[in-house]
Amino acid sequence: MTENNLKQKIKKIDVAFWAGVVFFAVVVGFIFSFGMFLTERLSEDESVPVTSIVVSGEMKYTDKEEVESVVENIGMGNFFKVDVNEVQGAVNTLPWVYSVAVRKQWPNELKVYVVDQRPIAHWNGDSYINVYGEVFQVGSAHKSLNLPEFFGPEGTEDLAIENYINLNQLLSFGGFNISELVLSERYAWQLTLQSGVRLNLGRENRVERIQRFMDAYPNIELKDDTQIDYVDLRYDTGFAVGFKSTNMNERV
Repeated sequence: MTENNLKQKIKKIDVAFWAGVVFFAVVVGFIFSFGMFLTERLSEDESVPVTSIVVSGEMKYTDKEEVESVVENIGMGNFFKVDVNEVQGAVNTLPWVYSVAVRKQWPNELKVYVVDQRPIAHWNGDSYINVYGEVFQVGSAHKSLNLPEFFGPEGTEDLAIENYINLNQLLSFGGFNISELVLSERYAWQLTLQSGVRLNLGRENRVERIQRFMDAYPNIELKDDTQIDYVDLRYDTGFAVGFKSTNMNERV
């Protein structure tokens, strides 16, 4: 290779090198400028408040106005600084709320999705059981709900629900429905039907004993002005029936 060729090759390398340096500097400058522009815009937009709160979901017991009132107590003056976890926690304090999902929608909207409790029964007089077997209380937000009454030891909620569903389904074939279910500390079962008849089932063979009651019920003879008070099915065979007066509501 001649000296001239070598010089030309070195010159080309220098040109490519400096072209690369210039291109890199331009890219870095562009990124820096864009970053400054973005930072400036974001700083300006930080003053944009949340002006729209959209409440939706599965709310049978909670009013939208309740949710909006709770949310508005949280600072909504800065879209970026609104803490969705804080909003979620505040809405969760409402008595009938089971779950909450919150998200921000640019540029000024807050979306709140609420799912209410789904109570299946009253529990021990002052609480409710939901469809998941969880006990909850609503305090002064108590509503008059036409639900069966469950009574039982703590920790037997799932057992109460399971037996209620199974036994009520069986009784429905005879036109009966359970209004009260009681599980004693010794795990003996007592049902009260909507007609007012109490069924003492004991601890075992509940299905067989209910079937025995349904088979025999149409043949139970009633005296004038009397109705069935209870049916004791805690026997291997047969059952005992107690009556009460329809006039004085006294047992006979």
